[in-house]
Amino acid sequence: MGNSNCIGSRFSKDGLFQTISSSIRWSRSTDCSIINSKRENGSLTKVQELPVHAQRKPPEQMKIVKEETEQVTLQAKPKEGATKPSEIVMKVKEESKPAEAASDKEEKKPAVPARPNKPLVKRTPSAGLQVDSVLKTRTGHLREHYNLGRKLGHGQFGTIFLCAEKATGKEYACKSISKRKLLTSDDVVDVRREIQIMHHLAGHPNVVSIKGAYEDEVAVHVVMELCAGGELFDRIIKRGHYTERKAAQLTRTIVGVIEACHSLGVMHRDLKPENFLFVNESEDSPLKAIDFGLSVFFKPGEIFNDVVGSPYYVAPEVLRKRYGPEADVWSAGVIVYILLCGVPPFWAGKSFLMSVTSRIYA
Repeated sequence: MGNSNCIGSRFSKDGLFQTISSSIRWSRSTDCSIINSKRENGSLTKVQELPVHAQRKPPEQMKIVKEETEQVTLQAKPKEGATKPSEIVMKVKEESKPAEAASDKEEKKPAVPARPNKPLVKRTPSAGLQVDSVLKTRTGHLREHYNLGRKLGHGQFGTIFLCAEKATGKEYACKSISKRKLLTSDDVVDVRREIQIMHHLAGHPNVVSIKGAYEDEVAVHVVMELCAGGELFDRIIKRGHYTERKAAQLTRTIVGVIEACHSLGVMHRDLKPENFLFVNESEDSPLKAIDFGLSVFFKPGEIFNDVVGSPYYVAPEVLRKRYGPEADVWSAGVIVYILLCGVPPFWAGKSFLMSVTSRIYA
C-alpha cells in the first residue's frame, strides 16, 4: 500500500510460503525494477502481467499464539525516524519448516526394538521376596480360615498371636514370621526347614503339634497347638526350684523329647526352659517342646561347625565348632541342674558371657 516494493509473498524452493517477515522485507526483484523504471519514464500505459509466482490475492491472516504475538509486537515496533527494517524473530519460522524433510530423517533412523513385557511379580517392599517364595507352594491366606487375636509373645524372627479357627472356634497359637527379617537365603531356608521338622515330628505327645502354615506378601504364619500354661522358666522362677521327685518327672519328659528327635534324625540345638511350655496351668500339665527354628536334620557321624544356641545352655563343642547331636544332651543337663538348684551351673564374668554371646550370634 504505497510501498514501492512488491508486496506479494514468494514461494520457497520447497514449495512453501516464506515467513511474513521475509515476505514484507525483501529486495526488489527484476520484474519490479522494470515496472518502476517504466513508470518514471511515463511510457507505461498498461500494467504488465505479473509473473506466475506473484500473489494476486491479499495474504491470508495467520493465527499466532498469544506468546508469539507479544514477542512479534515487542520486537517489530520500529523506533521513530528509523529507516532500517526491524529484525523480527518469530516462532512461526520454526513451525514453517517442511514436515516432509523431518519425516524423512525420522525414517532413516533405525527402529528401536520394543522391550519385551516383563511379568508382573508381587514383591515385598523390604526383603524383595515373591509371594509363596518361602514355602514354595500356594497356601491361601491365613485370615480366610482364622481370626487373629491378642499378642502372646515374640522372638527373634516371629511374633506369637492367639487365633481362632472360623469353622470350629477352637483356639490356636499363630507364629507370624516377618519376611522383612529374612535378610539372607539362609534365613529363608531355616524357616522352611522349621516347618518341615514340625511336620516330621508330628504325633509325639511332648512336641507341639502343627496345624498348618500359610504365606502372604509380608509374612509366613505357622498355626500350631496352643499351650496356655506358660513357660517352664516362669515356673522355676515362681517356685525357686523343684523337688527331686518333680524334677525327675520333668527330666524324663525332656530326655524323651531329645530321644525322639534324635531317633528321627533331628537335632534341636536350642534346648532351654523357655522352649518348653505347659499345656495348661495345672500342676500336672503335660510339657511340650517348641521352637524348632535352629533345628536341623542330621545323619549318624555328621559333624556341624555353625555356632548356634543360647548362652548358659550351649555346649563347649558348639563353641569349638565341632559337634553333633550330643550337644542337646549337654543342654538337657543344664536344665536339670536349674530345676534342682534354681540357678545356672556355670558362673562367669560379664566379659566372658559377652564373648560367648558374640560367638553365638556372629
